[in-house]
Amino acid sequence: MMLCPCGSERPFGECCRPILRGEARAETAEQLMRSRYTANVRRDEGYLLATWHRSTRPARVDLMTEWRGLEVLSTERGRKGDPNGTVTFVAHYATGTVAIGTMRETSRFVFEDGMWLYVDGDVA
Repeated sequence: MMLCPCGSERPFGECCRPILRGEARAETAEQLMRSRYTANVRRDEGYLLATWHRSTRPARVDLMTEWRGLEVLSTERGRKGDPNGTVTFVAHYATGTVAIGTMRETSRFVFEDGMWLYVDGDVA
């Protein structure tokens, strides 16, 4: 059994995999953020672009970073019935063979057309 990269401690097949495959939708902003982290780990550019709000979506996504772990610090709103939400997290990464670091971000999400979408985030 492979655990999901998103840090939920659930099996990948029961956590982010159905969302990445389009078999299920993220029900909360946090669930979308976790699935997007997993998509980064798996280098799934298509999923990342499809879940990025059209107003801020780039043409391409840089997938060179090797993501090593995720910690969700807090969430505000982002549940069923909310029009938007934020998720603050720390992601651990490596670039190349030596550089290891962390990225802290507060991501903004909107619920639009029946699905959660990533808008943007403030990186600290």
